[in-house]
Amino acid sequence: MKAAEEEASSNDVQVLNLIPSVKQLHGVTSQDFNKLLKDSENLIINYRTETGLLLKLDLEKLAGFLPGHLASVLISSNRDESLFRYLLCGVRLLHSLCDLSSRNSKFEQIFLDDVKVTGQLIEIVFFLLTVLAGYRQEDHAFSHVHIMHSTLVACNFYLITGFISTQWRDIVHVLLAHPKVDIFIDAAFGSVRVVVRSLETTLVAYNKDISMESNLTAERRVYYLCQQCEASLQFLQSLCQQKMFKERLLKNKELCGKGGILLLAQSILKLHIQPHASNRIMAAISRLKAKILSILLSLCEAENISYLDEVASTTKSLELSKSVALEVFDLLKKDFGRNPGKLTADRSHPMGFVQLNAMRLADIFSDDSNFRSYMILCFTEVLTAIISLPHGDFLSCWCSSNLSDTEEDASLEYDIFAAVGWVLHNTSPDVKEATDLEFNLTPNSMLKASYAHHRTSLFIKFFANLHCFVPNVCEEQERNLFVLKVLECLNMDLSNLLPEFSFDSDAPRAATASRNLRSLLSHAESLIPNFLNVEDIQLLRVFFGELQSRFTSNGSGRNRAQQKTQDSKFEKSSWDKFSKLNINEWYQEAQSAGGRPLPLTGRQPADLDKKGGKIKEGMSENSSYPNLEQHNTKAEDKIQGNGVNRQSHVENKGISGKTASGGVRDTDKDAHKIETSGSDASSAKGKNVAVHMDKGELSKSNERHKKVAVEENPEDEKIELTQRKKRKRTIMNEEQVLTIERALLDEPDMQRNAALLQSWADKLSSNGSEVTSSQLKNWLNNRKARLARTAKDVRPVTADLDNPVSDRQKEAALGSHESPISQGQYVMLIGQQGEEIGKGKVFQLEGEWYGKALDANALHGFGVCVVDVCELRVDKGLQLPYTSEAVGSTFAEAQTKFGVMRVIWPRKMMALRSD
Repeated sequence: MKAAEEEASSNDVQVLNLIPSVKQLHGVTSQDFNKLLKDSENLIINYRTETGLLLKLDLEKLAGFLPGHLASVLISSNRDESLFRYLLCGVRLLHSLCDLSSRNSKFEQIFLDDVKVTGQLIEIVFFLLTVLAGYRQEDHAFSHVHIMHSTLVACNFYLITGFISTQWRDIVHVLLAHPKVDIFIDAAFGSVRVVVRSLETTLVAYNKDISMESNLTAERRVYYLCQQCEASLQFLQSLCQQKMFKERLLKNKELCGKGGILLLAQSILKLHIQPHASNRIMAAISRLKAKILSILLSLCEAENISYLDEVASTTKSLELSKSVALEVFDLLKKDFGRNPGKLTADRSHPMGFVQLNAMRLADIFSDDSNFRSYMILCFTEVLTAIISLPHGDFLSCWCSSNLSDTEEDASLEYDIFAAVGWVLHNTSPDVKEATDLEFNLTPNSMLKASYAHHRTSLFIKFFANLHCFVPNVCEEQERNLFVLKVLECLNMDLSNLLPEFSFDSDAPRAATASRNLRSLLSHAESLIPNFLNVEDIQLLRVFFGELQSRFTSNGSGRNRAQQKTQDSKFEKSSWDKFSKLNINEWYQEAQSAGGRPLPLTGRQPADLDKKGGKIKEGMSENSSYPNLEQHNTKAEDKIQGNGVNRQSHVENKGISGKTASGGVRDTDKDAHKIETSGSDASSAKGKNVAVHMDKGELSKSNERHKKVAVEENPEDEKIELTQRKKRKRTIMNEEQVLTIERALLDEPDMQRNAALLQSWADKLSSNGSEVTSSQLKNWLNNRKARLARTAKDVRPVTADLDNPVSDRQKEAALGSHESPISQGQYVMLIGQQGEEIGKGKVFQLEGEWYGKALDANALHGFGVCVVDVCELRVDKGLQLPYTSEAVGSTFAEAQTKFGVMRVIWPRKMMALRSD
């Protein structure tokens, strides 16, 4: 920057012209500059000012000198209103020159060819933001400086889109390549925090209804500040949605580890506005809260670094994070307390996805060990009040596809030229009439049905997460903490928590809660698999069953000691079984993909060995949940296509129990039966529940779902049917599947590498239908899950060779015929479902191999041989049918031990290769 200033000093004419140039030219648009250049051959223009002064300027030199000049002025001047006014003029002129480069091919070369100019522009933006982040507010609430400061922050952010790119991915690449990027990140968030403090100070004065003597009313000032703050926060939100920037941000100890972003979030969430405020101000404040919640969500959903673990690493930041969590809970309390039927939202001022984002964040809190207990203590009263609503209100709010009122979001289209023009005009001492400034808002709406389903699914996840207890992960005092807290809250007067609803004081709370939860369970079935996982519904069902059992015990007069005994029995009959359903690392990865249901094999999932992480058989097929009537019938899980895009059907088998008054009652008509052809995985839990179905009941369930959906909203039903058809379509053809299977031999953990996923998605798309990286990741996770289930089925013959092989396994292989298999023969390896999983060459047919007899009748009539696998279509980590320390337990271990994948394989699970 100094070098640029020295270069400018060498030319007396340019130095003399810079200051008047800035003052006179900042109001010239890029369109006007382009018109002036049409009559010029060498980028020199003649411009006559309003006062009649003729300026002859070289725009190329102006673009090169201006960044350094602004930096020099900023260093040498007092940081007062006059400096801010001049900087605004300079930034506005820079914006017009950047915009001119997209309109004029000659001028464009300055930014394309002159790296020095681009470097100076980045430097001045970084420098300005650093100074603005260190600004200390000493003026009164309605000071012009506050408005100018907030405008400078927003203008500097959006100036970046002018000289780098309008594409966020390109912007992130340039920023991260800069050696001072960490300074930029600190300054970016720091400067926005200062803007938020200015807005907070101004809002306090505005809420006191302080009148202004000037034409620039308090309402105009507040709204303009809101717009500048929203524009800056929106810029940060867009950066945080880019994975590379987010990961760099998460490594920033000041902002993440020590809670800098949490302080910003806390300030925004605490912004308060009086009911008498204008609709546009209320909407702008609401959108600010939605955007900061979105930033927190982006950080919490990062794959490689746990943001919540980072903030929980110190006592100070943990307490701060809990304070922010409390703000989120309070926000939801207010939103849930409003009756949608009484709202008349002003659609001209979108409020943002505040409630939805807050619920998504609360869902993450409810599933995190650092916050679960805290959420139970702070939020259970609200959840209990909701399930205590009169049945009609509960159905319309939480079991409907057509809410009377939903949120709408919007993106603000920021205009640097207009923003600076408004400030310079309305803060001028000789202004006669103030003006309004309204930036365009691009709507970002969601279908009513989709919004309602998202909202309900998150509500269900609260119950599922808060009631879930995982040994060795959860604290012992958390066991049944949630259900006990709900019981406590049911004895309290909670009507003040939902002020716009009328509670029936005579209705028994327990009966009302039971009826509402039954309806919620019934409605939840229709949300599978687009919005809910089977396991979340099962956890809700477990919670409901335990709640019912405690209603019964309370009604029969059991004392405290008896209740503790019941807790102990419940622990053994439910959680010890339920918490062991963590299948293995593959399942956690499938859960992190967060999407599709994983088919079951007609049995309960295997236990996870807590010590070694290996699979062992634990739960029987007849395992059931307490107080739940579960009919376990056989069900074949047929995998469609390549194992992705399967549909889960859930129907409630019925929950019967005693009411709080002690009388026995059957389920209401709105409590339906449950059945499933698959399980699903959530985004952050390592648990799963399997229930079984009867084929006849399945068809009835489908018919009932169809009727319920049509009754609620025929248009939504059409959308749902379209989505189901898409889900059933195989996303890849055979050639694409074969291509990716081969790639997995060298890249078995492809789903963890975003760049690799994108690369292979592009390659696959060139050989068939389009495949996105997210679709490929989902396909890979489902594939891995399917292989793990296959390994689980094979396990009974792998762990102990004394265990006989079942008839089902023999039939699931190649059938009853014997292949003429000889040594040296090329064969195809067959999986448990009869699918091809690899190709190989027979290495040894007879005798012994590392203590294993290969005779045809040696292993319970299931002859084996040694095969060298030359092509594998499944994961190398798949469990082998026969294992030992000498030969390994997976394909990968066998390859490590022998140099090739040399494994023992059942003869009846092989076929001769035709090629």
